[in-house]
Amino acid sequence: MTLEIIGAGWGRTGTTSLKMALERLGYGTCHHMWEVAQDQARLVPLWNAALDGTPDWTSLFEGNRAGVDWPVAAFWRELADVYPEAKIILTTRSAESWYASFSKTIRNVLDNPEEMPEAVRPGFRMARRSVLLSLGEDWSKDTLIARFLAHEAAVKASVPPERLLVFSSQDGWDPLCSFLGAAVPAEPYPRTNNAEEFVSRVGEIRQMDDPGTAKS
Repeated sequence: MTLEIIGAGWGRTGTTSLKMALERLGYGTCHHMWEVAQDQARLVPLWNAALDGTPDWTSLFEGNRAGVDWPVAAFWRELADVYPEAKIILTTRSAESWYASFSKTIRNVLDNPEEMPEAVRPGFRMARRSVLLSLGEDWSKDTLIARFLAHEAAVKASVPPERLLVFSSQDGWDPLCSFLGAAVPAEPYPRTNNAEEFVSRVGEIRQMDDPGTAKS
């Protein structure tokens, strides 16, 4: 199995909704940070190896046809080269709204992974590493907004138009399905993982006593 879709959009740009949409369109389980959280014993060491410069993409994406969100988005350039037939989806929103959402959610969780319960601490450490690879160490508002805009500009400049979809959840099914050559589902496009849902999911992860076992 090989990656057919690579998500270049950062977390808090509708990546969870896109994951659900791609799964609805028949792409199977879409690799996402939530999937990493459910199978930490297998996936965290593989992602740490990638962050150390020795990736094993075949093992990382075993069983996946699509990958979105961090850590995937931190490696969009490398993955685009490794999987030259894969399509790239850049999920987007306004830079100001992304910063506000990031600050309420991911930033609060990753400010200090050492405060997390020991069983899940390695996963939070890895998540912070992957986010830092994209954002750098300076998380001041002006710097993060500038990095967000620069990232989007780099993706648009680097990926051929026929291979790239710049996509907002507000666009709904039509542009996504047209890009992928898929039929438009009858139900509304998924809208999920707002700040309250994010906090609830993180709370569930914090309480895992066996983060090496995938849970439904």
